[in-house]
Amino acid sequence: MIGSVDLAASDVERLVARLRAAGCVFAEEEAALLGEAAADAEHLEALTRRREAGDPLEQLVGWVEFCGLRLAVAPGVFVPRQRTALLVDEAAALLRAGDVVVDLGCGVGAIAAALRARVEGLEVYAVDVDPDAVAVARRNLPPDRVLEGDLYAPLPARLRGEVAVVVANAPYVPTAAIAEMPREARDHEHRVALDGGADGLVVQRRVVAEARRWLRPGGHVLVETGRTQLDGTAAALRAAGLAVRVVTDEESGGVVARGTAYPIDGMPGPSDTA
Repeated sequence: MIGSVDLAASDVERLVARLRAAGCVFAEEEAALLGEAAADAEHLEALTRRREAGDPLEQLVGWVEFCGLRLAVAPGVFVPRQRTALLVDEAAALLRAGDVVVDLGCGVGAIAAALRARVEGLEVYAVDVDPDAVAVARRNLPPDRVLEGDLYAPLPARLRGEVAVVVANAPYVPTAAIAEMPREARDHEHRVALDGGADGLVVQRRVVAEARRWLRPGGHVLVETGRTQLDGTAAALRAAGLAVRVVTDEESGGVVARGTAYPIDGMPGPSDTA
């Protein structure tokens, strides 16, 4: 028995061997998850063949575990990366009940959902330009708080100057580097969720440039970025008049740049912290 499918021990061993041969490092765990998702042996075989062909495991089973939550995913949408937990940790430390949080480029709504679970009483909004991602995010969040559109454009005007934290895991892969990404990403996630333009910073710069219009005094914008993009991300935050702090996690590879709006325009801000 594996998951809901009745298989002999020898069949389970063959399944694990097939997954391992396909490059699945955690073949035993993946076999169990595929078995849980399969309706019967025929369905399990179909899922296994798709996994061997490179389909992301999360898209096959229909969910991903992120920050202790089981979140819905679907074919074509961006699968949340575990390194993004650093962004959740950093944002949660800045928030309290009643604060307004905006998750831009939300994908399946992973960051917003994790923050709602971590800090009670938040007023959370999530935005994505990809209608497929929006449809999935509405399964992970209150549907009326997930908005389809380009970055800040669909947000209610009343939120200007009221947002405590903007979080963004905007695409930061340079266009030319997409071909070098793992096939699970480059072949099975929509390009709009990956392509950050020539230097990887095109979308990030737009997030940062408009942030001050939406942040309350002392509010923050937190951006996940890559190590090779970090200098450019920090420069964009400074150019927007924000005080910059950078946090990294060596174990997960997460990199977060935080920009803070000074409480009073023109007030000297803190020095950058690495």
